[in-house]
Amino acid sequence: MTKDLQLRITPRDAYNEQSIRRYVAREQGWDERTITCVRTLKRSIDARQRDIYVNLTVRVFINEQPPTDVFVPVEYHDVSERPQVIVVGAGPGGLFAALHLIELGLRPIVVERGKNVRDRKKDLARIRPEQRVNPESNYAFGEGGAGAYSDGKLFTRSKKRGDGEKILRVFCQHGASPSILSDAHPHIGTDRLPRVIENMRETILRCGGEVHFETRMEAPLLSPHEGGRCCVGIVCNNGREFHGPVILATGHSARDVYRWLHDNGIEIEAKGLAVGVRLEHPAQLIDQIQYHNKRGRGDYLPAAEYSLVQQINGRGVYSFCMCPGGFVVPAASGPEQIVVNGMSPSGRNGRWSNSGMVVEVRPEDLQYAETKNEGLEGSALQMMHYQEELERTCWQQGNMRQTAPAQRMADFVNNRLSYDLPDSSYAPGLISSPLHFWLPEPIRLRLQEAFKAWGRQKHGFLTNEATVIGVETRTSSPVRIVRNPETLQQTSLPGLFPCGEGAGYAGGIVSAAIDGERCAEAVAAFMGKA
Repeated sequence: MTKDLQLRITPRDAYNEQSIRRYVAREQGWDERTITCVRTLKRSIDARQRDIYVNLTVRVFINEQPPTDVFVPVEYHDVSERPQVIVVGAGPGGLFAALHLIELGLRPIVVERGKNVRDRKKDLARIRPEQRVNPESNYAFGEGGAGAYSDGKLFTRSKKRGDGEKILRVFCQHGASPSILSDAHPHIGTDRLPRVIENMRETILRCGGEVHFETRMEAPLLSPHEGGRCCVGIVCNNGREFHGPVILATGHSARDVYRWLHDNGIEIEAKGLAVGVRLEHPAQLIDQIQYHNKRGRGDYLPAAEYSLVQQINGRGVYSFCMCPGGFVVPAASGPEQIVVNGMSPSGRNGRWSNSGMVVEVRPEDLQYAETKNEGLEGSALQMMHYQEELERTCWQQGNMRQTAPAQRMADFVNNRLSYDLPDSSYAPGLISSPLHFWLPEPIRLRLQEAFKAWGRQKHGFLTNEATVIGVETRTSSPVRIVRNPETLQQTSLPGLFPCGEGAGYAGGIVSAAIDGERCAEAVAAFMGKA
């Protein structure tokens, strides 16, 4: 017999199967010896009150053995002789598109401008001593995409877009911990995600697909079609051509792709995004605030998370990509840029916790008469230019290196210069800078008001122990590549399937992966394979 139960238990008991077994037997009046296994299906922490509890959904097996598999794996068969599809980009959108193409009996050819996930890590390590970024191998470009070395959180609210549970199962099939199937906010960790990504690549190759690194798409190949044009492949920087329908999953930082599309009359549009700063606190302080305890998280709780949102003058201000026990990282993708992001290892046991703190910006908010890009108001690239200007300003404030401009949090709120800065996880180093002076006024004022509001809600949150680090700009794509909502093809270029976060249709690893699967299905229908 099996029975699913809802439990509310202490953290001491919630992470130990034997403790859960004893609790279930006591509460249900069962003989503990008859319980052969307890599997956790869902787990979330309730820290709203001073006493912390963990909510569990468990499946109890009584006098019978559980299935050996926690999940049913996807079957991937040989597609080496099947028609090919070009996948541009090896981030989550591209990788999951490629894997799903194999399921559908099509052969993926993956083209990635950056390096494989291991060699990419070496280039990331060079940023600190060399104070410069490799424009083709960085936190944005390379195998695994922006999520590989900038946290690997798997939480999404995109319930209507597709099967998020399947995405998690595929991650587990390729080496992720089965705990991601039960945790409310699943997280693989930047220390473990690279091996999972390598395993996905090995599946693609084993089944007859191809993966080409350090191969940048220069342009789609176009052919006349019914009075217009269609996409029949791509040409790359090394002169190679690949022929077939194209899934374009280049990520939110491929600005050269946006410029090519814009210059060649392919329909794109400016999209709202959010920009701001990365806020770093001591992890122990966040634990104390969130768990209402001077001891912090104690012996059994994980590093504390928070999620904050505020409406200020008609625009949302919110925390983004919160990394408990994590690090702030240099996430620029080219010269004359400073961009910051956050990551955390699987253990989330670092000294600091950080989060993006960002303000919603819409295309109609921009006044280009006040910028260097006069005449671009209303352009499809206006939000991208806004990002570029802010990142360049930040680079100038950082002494034209990867040292990031920063300010103590309370000083920022009170418009005071910080004469020194706390220790930080940001490896290239910080430099004191008056962010309150040079950040765009609509961003600065809203951040300041939101910080005050959150300081009132959470005693100790607004403090000079915390550091505001500039700038966080890559929250999403500044452009949406317009596509037919039914066929998912670019509206003016059949055969091209814009995909994932870079195309403006996703907002994180899981939603990008879901969109990758949807695009694979759309290509199969286009080729008559659905």
